[in-house]
Amino acid sequence: MQKPLVLSVLLLAPLALAQASTARTPNYPAQLRALKQQLARQHVLLAALARELAAQRVLLDQTRAQHVPASTPAPAGRGVAPALSDRGTGARADTMVATDAVLAAQRGTGNSVQLASSEPGAAPPDAPAGAAASTHVVEENPSGKPSPSMPAVGKPPKRDTRPPEVAPLFEQPGVLTPKGKLVFEPALQFGYSSSNRVALVGYTVIPALLIGLVDVREVKRSTTTATLSLRGGLTNRLEIEAKVPYVYRSDATVSREIFTGTAVENVFNTSGKAVGDAELGLRYQLNHGGPDSAFYVGGLRVKSRTGRDPFSVVTDCVQRCVGPNATGTGLPLTLPTGSGFYSIQPSLTALFPSDPAVFFGSISYLHNIKRTHLSRTVLGGEHEYLGEVAPGDIIGLNFGMGLGLNDKASFSIGYDHNSIARTRQNGVAVPGSVRTQLGTLLLGYSYRLSDKRSIYVSVGAGLTRDTPDVSLTVRLPTSW
Repeated sequence: MQKPLVLSVLLLAPLALAQASTARTPNYPAQLRALKQQLARQHVLLAALARELAAQRVLLDQTRAQHVPASTPAPAGRGVAPALSDRGTGARADTMVATDAVLAAQRGTGNSVQLASSEPGAAPPDAPAGAAASTHVVEENPSGKPSPSMPAVGKPPKRDTRPPEVAPLFEQPGVLTPKGKLVFEPALQFGYSSSNRVALVGYTVIPALLIGLVDVREVKRSTTTATLSLRGGLTNRLEIEAKVPYVYRSDATVSREIFTGTAVENVFNTSGKAVGDAELGLRYQLNHGGPDSAFYVGGLRVKSRTGRDPFSVVTDCVQRCVGPNATGTGLPLTLPTGSGFYSIQPSLTALFPSDPAVFFGSISYLHNIKRTHLSRTVLGGEHEYLGEVAPGDIIGLNFGMGLGLNDKASFSIGYDHNSIARTRQNGVAVPGSVRTQLGTLLLGYSYRLSDKRSIYVSVGAGLTRDTPDVSLTVRLPTSW
């Protein structure tokens, strides 16, 4: 009985050893699963760091926009490096990867990393029980309390719903003033224009032979306007603005007097300086825009006629300035500084941020309120009765793009177009009055001098014959 038992043991011993050896062989599928779980946990941590970085960048943008006194901000993309310096080399490496991922996602380069999305504190789908990964990373200051400037991941700060700020090119700024803030903006604008007019009075026998007189006029016009503006935020979406200009104008007209056979050129110089037409405006943000949606701002502007009235200045005429019995040059001896009409202008502005650029545009309609029982003052204190005068309304359209060069400087380019309708007198279009098209190409630059002060410079070039040849504007807004 014992020999068969011993024989059985000897026969079964190799099989048992083989099974034991097989048990000690590494389980590669299990190890692969464990590595995948570790990789998933690393993805969760990377997503947490990316969200934290994005939240900090939003908070930094809000602080800059609200002009809250703070320490000098760090350059873009480095704001979280000091806060994460005590987490070791591995944490810094993960932060750098998260920074690259967030920047790539914001710039639209297509190189963003797909971060695993999960509930805060939840474990990866294939992680073992009890292996929940922590995704909340909160910086603590030396006192041991959470820093108010470091919001917890998963609870980003309130999104800034104000339109982005760009170098202004047009009359109305794009960004609204925050509630309770005031912006005082002195500005200086210079414009120059020149035009030539040739009038043929007579008839032609052949195209090369003219029998009659030629009236040639060359007008050079310079206008300098100093403006004081004050804006205030009534709410975070509504602001009010008041503007008072002071205008200095000078005209030089070189002409040969019509209906005379002289070849002598006459030079007629005139100028004028006084307060211009004061304005009052309201702007309201219609929606909450964002990175992928436009901001819409509605505006309403009312212009007074506080400037010197063009109908009150003396015109170089003896009795009549127009018609067959016209005498004199018909030019004002003192230039007016206002339009002489009340105006109201509704407008709609759209701003679409697309990092690093901001696209903007607006449409407007300016209505001039007509006046009745008007008369023009001529030489000798006499008056030429004009009756009812209705200036043409103006349809305005502009668009452009702003580009942020760094955290202080920006550049803008745009086009402004205005179409002015014909002027009517006593319900009839004034002879010689036609619809006028004004087109201007604008370039603008801005630089932030401090948290409360910036400087804006814009240059305009006229693209149509009736537009000023060049215009230069300098603004210096100061907020408090």
